[in-house]
Amino acid sequence: MTCGVELLAPETPLQTVVRIMHSKRHSCVVFGQEDMPVGILTERDLVGILERILEKPGLAAEPAANFMSSPPCSVSDDQTLFDALVIARANCVRHLPVMDASQKLVGLITQTDLTRAHFRIIEKQHQLIEDAIHERTEQLLAANAELQSLSMEDGLLHIGNRRAMEVDLEHTHARAIRYKQSYTTVLLDVDYFKAYNDHYGHLAGDDALKSTASIVKNTLRKSDRAYRYGGEELLLLLTDTMPGSGEALTRRILKQLQDTAITHRKSPHGVVTLSAGIASYSPGSKTPDISWQTVVHRADQQLYKAKEAGRNRVA
Repeated sequence: MTCGVELLAPETPLQTVVRIMHSKRHSCVVFGQEDMPVGILTERDLVGILERILEKPGLAAEPAANFMSSPPCSVSDDQTLFDALVIARANCVRHLPVMDASQKLVGLITQTDLTRAHFRIIEKQHQLIEDAIHERTEQLLAANAELQSLSMEDGLLHIGNRRAMEVDLEHTHARAIRYKQSYTTVLLDVDYFKAYNDHYGHLAGDDALKSTASIVKNTLRKSDRAYRYGGEELLLLLTDTMPGSGEALTRRILKQLQDTAITHRKSPHGVVTLSAGIASYSPGSKTPDISWQTVVHRADQQLYKAKEAGRNRVA
């Protein structure tokens, strides 16, 4: 990360901020009070602001707080490179303020920093593999396992894997507590999937899973994320979403899959379908100290109810 990042006051005029970014060649600036970040303004933000200024030139003299993204998406200084990669990718951001245990700014990680670090690690892993080839098979296997641990994506479904899911949930839950936000988790399970595999074969089963994952990805909003929870189960993480909105989205996914009509002769529905369980975290709940694991467990309990009620439905 870049250390010694200067915090600007939120009331700094926008035109002053632009001059600072231009003169110092910064791709972003962080705003805060008493070393605690409260917002961020990036080059991407400035493109949209420029269009507004062309229509109303007086905006350039207004405080930057009127334009900054707040609260900023951040990481703590004890999180790993993998954590930072997952959080940046999940939230579609290129700049991550780094905060210490007291929530004070200690640095900044940019997309360039992450890319360079990731490639350094991959190069190191490639060297480990080459060395292992010359030494013994055990070292080669260990090196390959270490390289695989860097992956954030499930190789078959091309959505997030279980490890990336846990990092994203941990970050989203902590952010929800800090900023009093809500989020929703949805567990999806392909109905009668074992019977499908037994009847059509595992290759056909893989194709059915890939089709299901594709439908899910194409139905989600940009801010939502999909992960392979395990086997034929998927987990959806819907940020800033309460149960009602999450239910409507989930029903669209179930209908879209059913309308695709992937034949499933061993299912009473005749086609491949999904069952879904939904659970949300809300800062105003009676148990605000619950963990993200508890939220997912509750979604799993609702999924069980959906299956018991006949499957191809949402609970």
